[in-house]
Amino acid sequence: MHIRTSLFLPVLAALGLGAAAQAADLTVSAASSLTNAFKELGQAYEARHPGSKVALNFAASDVLLRQIEQGAPADVFASADQRAMDRAVQSRSVRPGTRVDFAANALVLIVPAAGGAAVNSLADLKGENIKRVAYGNPASVPVGRYTQAALERQGLWAAVSAKGVPAQNVRQSLDYVARGEVDAGFVFATDAAVMPGKVKVVETVPTPQPITYPIALTMREANQAAAQAFIDYARSDEGQAILARHGFKKP
Repeated sequence: MHIRTSLFLPVLAALGLGAAAQAADLTVSAASSLTNAFKELGQAYEARHPGSKVALNFAASDVLLRQIEQGAPADVFASADQRAMDRAVQSRSVRPGTRVDFAANALVLIVPAAGGAAVNSLADLKGENIKRVAYGNPASVPVGRYTQAALERQGLWAAVSAKGVPAQNVRQSLDYVARGEVDAGFVFATDAAVMPGKVKVVETVPTPQPITYPIALTMREANQAAAQAFIDYARSDEGQAILARHGFKKP
């Protein structure tokens, strides 16, 4: 199996470590919520393309974009929201004509499965017994932006953010809840499904904008054909079936 995953791949590249070994790799920078799905997708892509290698780099979408803008090697950028991809287009970090939506998700409110403070609805988050609520930092994490917009619509953002524990990415928010370090948290539905024994979904939270995932080729010249093939595979029936197994819906 050739797939390598790392949050620090760009750092290694910047230091010049392993550059020769990685030169022929297809590097995909993808939002943290895609971790499990893209690991399987990458393996399946390699099986379909003998001799190919996929290096996966996961982090919050805004963090990935900053890495790309600073010259980190990446052939494909997959974001968890449209805003990060809009910025990628504006900064000329991706090729606009290759941008397409390939998956959709939902926002959910979760609590520790082991129990704790009673949270049966969004309104319960206003209770004095609820002290800490985790969500992605809206300044840099798509799930945080979706959370803020959803709670603002319901008039709950001020009350919840006062108890907020901002996370650096959606998986960190999930971990906070799973370990019982917070009373509740907001993650994508696909993330909650990763830890069914440790977190419980209270409800699906309506968002003002649909949660869709765009993907695009970066401006990197190397591996363009392979990068486009990866995007095409993610959108193919086989690729969509893999994403569906991990809870993603069609855009």
